[in-house]
Amino acid sequence: MVGMDILQPVVALAAWTMVMWLWMYATRIPAMNAAKVDPDSLARDPDARLDKLLPPQVQWKAHNYNHLHEAPTVFYAVALVLAITGQGDGLNAQLGWAYLALRIVHSLVQATINKVMARFIVFVLSSLVLIALVIHAAIAVF
Repeated sequence: MVGMDILQPVVALAAWTMVMWLWMYATRIPAMNAAKVDPDSLARDPDARLDKLLPPQVQWKAHNYNHLHEAPTVFYAVALVLAITGQGDGLNAQLGWAYLALRIVHSLVQATINKVMARFIVFVLSSLVLIALVIHAAIAVF
């Protein structure tokens, strides 16, 4: 169908988010068990936080999983607008794939080495791609 190619990177980003979910729990649950963290006590103590109780390398995955629910939500919405308006092919689909690739790189940097400047550069690049998609969606609907 015309304009639907952009939905492929949408589904791929959703799948990547689930990969990060698995990676987060594959590292977090063993770390919580090793630290003897009682999840119920965390819920009752407003000052208790896993960032204080678990190694940073474990929490990096959780932080990235949270980040995948922030800026990418704009991507999902804009991609749907582009698909609905028949503008999700060609350059916009390529931008969608570029956005996906940059978000995966961002995840891998944050979840492994967590170098802030490297993450920031990748985040800025992905944001520029997202801005282009927003502009294209605005042109399509206004």
